[in-house]
Amino acid sequence: MSANCLICDRIALIKKDNNPYFVKEMDTGYVVIGDQQHFYGYTLFLSKVHVTEIHYLEHDVKLKHLEEMSIVEEAVAKVFDAEKMNLEMLGNGDTHVHWHLFPRRKGDLLPWAEKGPVWWMPLEEMQNAVPTDEELKEMVKRLRAALDKA
Repeated sequence: MSANCLICDRIALIKKDNNPYFVKEMDTGYVVIGDQQHFYGYTLFLSKVHVTEIHYLEHDVKLKHLEEMSIVEEAVAKVFDAEKMNLEMLGNGDTHVHWHLFPRRKGDLLPWAEKGPVWWMPLEEMQNAVPTDEELKEMVKRLRAALDKA
């Protein structure tokens, strides 16, 4: 864990059983539903190890992490009926290895942009798509069930 790291803070909440977005603990990371749901099913996979780049993970941990991310990606795609999945590991804002998994569907972006990255969506619109408590509980339940079967 690292001080002043939003991802580490969220993991601490998971460990205290105080993160309603938490879905499942895996060997190398934690699966959480994203705060915004403009792209319904948006999920994150947070590395347990605080490193800024994936190549800093020990070799075996790195391979296991990539395998688990693939398992999470498949479960998200199935549970949330994705036509296409977008996977990103940026870390420019939160310098802790974490993946963004976006289920994509036709027409989910903007009228003038049929195809393009999720980041073309104005941030204000993405931030306004917050699930209700009941929606969040249902999303967590469905994704957890799929991951338990994987």
